[in-house]
Amino acid sequence: MTNHSARWVTILSGVVLALVWIAGAEAGTSRIKDIASLQSGRDNQLIGYGLIVGLQGTGDSLRSSPFTDQSMRAMLQNLGISTQGGQSNAKNVAAVMVTATLPPFSSPGSRIDATVGSLGDATSLRGGTLVMTSLSGADGQIYAVAQGSVIVSGFTAQGAAASVTEGVTTAGRVPGGAIIERELPSSFKDSINLVLQLRNPDFSTAVGIADIVNAYGKSTYGAPIAEAKDSQEVVIQKPRTADLTRLMADIENLIVATDTPAKVVINERTGTIVIGADVRVSKVAVSYGTLTVQVSETPQIIQPEPFSRGETAVQDQTDIQAEQNGGNLAIVDGPDLRTLVAGLNNIGVKPDGIIAILQGIKSAGALQAELVLQ
Repeated sequence: MTNHSARWVTILSGVVLALVWIAGAEAGTSRIKDIASLQSGRDNQLIGYGLIVGLQGTGDSLRSSPFTDQSMRAMLQNLGISTQGGQSNAKNVAAVMVTATLPPFSSPGSRIDATVGSLGDATSLRGGTLVMTSLSGADGQIYAVAQGSVIVSGFTAQGAAASVTEGVTTAGRVPGGAIIERELPSSFKDSINLVLQLRNPDFSTAVGIADIVNAYGKSTYGAPIAEAKDSQEVVIQKPRTADLTRLMADIENLIVATDTPAKVVINERTGTIVIGADVRVSKVAVSYGTLTVQVSETPQIIQPEPFSRGETAVQDQTDIQAEQNGGNLAIVDGPDLRTLVAGLNNIGVKPDGIIAILQGIKSAGALQAELVLQ
């Protein structure tokens, strides 16, 4: 194929390796905003403890979860309702942990999503409503308040003798349910430089970003303004006459050539293999064979002779069958990705076999890539 505006990505999920051709503006190039983030524009995590009410008998058992009962009594007392008396047996309330991510440069009054997870023995949070919950940061300050209806993707159905559960019913989301109350301290406008952090650290990409930004700096301000500190950080000095916000807006849209090391990622649990575009395999011969052993137990009952004083006995009988398949020798040579995929497909083995073959090729020193096992 002569079009150089895309690249090959290889994914195995099932029995056969497949090549996926992903189109793009230009092969191996990306905007700076897509491969790097601003160091001063980091996210912040928030956490809080709250109650979900309105559950249809699927909440916490208050005797088994005393903290839920204590929290409910404290909430009612704050609302001016007396809670003196015996312990409640209601199962319409559940104690949850509430988490959210505070985006950079967020302003008070804007909304973010909140995630809830059960703390007690509630069986489902479906249909519940999160009561006003304060969300704090690592410094103990309250930055947001969450409240609203909980969306749960899973479901459960239960009868007298059986039950069915699909997905997770004890965790959910409150879309747009958290309102930001406090602004994060930010000194973006007062900064003297911009620090870009690569999401996938790579020296070649970091140097490429510095070169592209320096070319922009020379044409706009008459001097280079960027320096690659290491494989992850690129520091951009603010020109004296530049507005920092406009400078960042111009830089993040610059196109830079990206580079990544050759990797093969293997997930043995799901049988998924992802092979990068730059993976190469030296010429190697591969033989793969499977041995299947089947053990069958067929016990026999032995009866005593008539009018004898013998006892009925059980005699074990075991049948073992062994069958070996495959074993053909094939040559795998991967000077490019398409040839490597064709060679692996020609062997005709299942995903677990291809995983074993790739591990063997790596051990033989013929796989010119990093092998990542998940």
